[in-house]
Amino acid sequence: MKSWSGRSGLAKVDVYTRVTAYLLMWGAVFALALLLLTRPVRHEAPLLLVVVAPLLNLANGILCHRFLRRAMDVYLRPGTTLGTREVLPAAAAAAATTGAVLAEAATADLTGLLPGMLGGALVPFFTAHCLLFPVRTVVLHQALLGAVLLAAVPLTGRDAGHTLATVLTVCLTTGWLAVTIRLSLWVLRVLFELREARDVQARLAVAEERLRFGRDLHDILGRNLSVIALKSELAVQLARRERPEAVDQMIEVQRIAQESQREVRDVVRGYREADLRVELEGARGVLDAAGIDCAVDIPGLVLPDAVQAALGWVVRETTTNVLRHGDARHCAIAVREEAGAVLLTVENDGVAGETGAPAPGGRARSGPGAGSGLAGLRERLAAVGGTLEAGPGEGGTFRVTARVPVSGDRTRTRAEVAP
Repeated sequence: MKSWSGRSGLAKVDVYTRVTAYLLMWGAVFALALLLLTRPVRHEAPLLLVVVAPLLNLANGILCHRFLRRAMDVYLRPGTTLGTREVLPAAAAAAATTGAVLAEAATADLTGLLPGMLGGALVPFFTAHCLLFPVRTVVLHQALLGAVLLAAVPLTGRDAGHTLATVLTVCLTTGWLAVTIRLSLWVLRVLFELREARDVQARLAVAEERLRFGRDLHDILGRNLSVIALKSELAVQLARRERPEAVDQMIEVQRIAQESQREVRDVVRGYREADLRVELEGARGVLDAAGIDCAVDIPGLVLPDAVQAALGWVVRETTTNVLRHGDARHCAIAVREEAGAVLLTVENDGVAGETGAPAPGGRARSGPGAGSGLAGLRERLAAVGGTLEAGPGEGGTFRVTARVPVSGDRTRTRAEVAP
């Protein structure tokens, strides 16, 4: 089981909301248990009732606990059905209510505690019941409960004043809990929907980039491949006729193929190479749009193109994985100069396992021979003599650190190279 500090922000809200609902429900069960175990009940009520009423209250708590868990799952995941499992908790609530009323009626000294006993018996059921129906239906059921109590409470010998006070107390208690539980679960469901929307946004961004790359390749290769196919067919026909022009046609095919190869390399190089400052600005914009506070700290260093491309890829991959695999609220990207090296760190919260780091299965956008995820980044950095470290940081964060050696005369600031 994960520790509290190891959970994401959404997971913490989920646990807090569920535990609060369970505490409210079991608080009612515990309150009724205390009333049923008071001295007047033990001494004045029949022995069978003294034994059975607390057992019914405990059974009501256990069944309604399971009922509440399933009701929260149904509410948070639209489309899930509960079936007929509401019948057994309703019967347990009715039995606990009957036992509480009989115990109160048999005890002359507890005539003023009927509202508390009724509330303790009914709250566990209505805590879960309010999550399974639309608001109008829940209000209607609360009104029906009030009508039933108005008809049943006078049977215990209460006058109109006591009856009205009992009904209002029970209805206000169950109604307040219904509003509290439903609002809390509504907020949690909105948070789940926001997380799903962010995941969809990240997947759409990846898909859009793939489509753009596919369109670029199609624009380059489509026309050239058509010309190659036509000229190859013409060269075959000329060769069958033993015409010398067939050689010219094949030379033209060779020229077009080489040109296509060069153009594809240019597209892949432009897609593969990353400018560090462009990637940092892009990371800031994407993370801010996703609701993640991104702090970027970079001095005015002038780095070799190969080093910028390698570090830019670290920023691109880690940013993608923060969006897709983490539940971050804050992300810090910093570039600083060390003795003979440049250090890039990307640190984010909202970590679950290795969330926020380049996933081992994440694909790297590169040419032949490149790896994927952490392995791909290490290959890119190794090409410029750099190293990559990834692991937990301080305060439950995850940190990716890239270190690239650079000679002192290549890490001058922009002010130093300015004319």
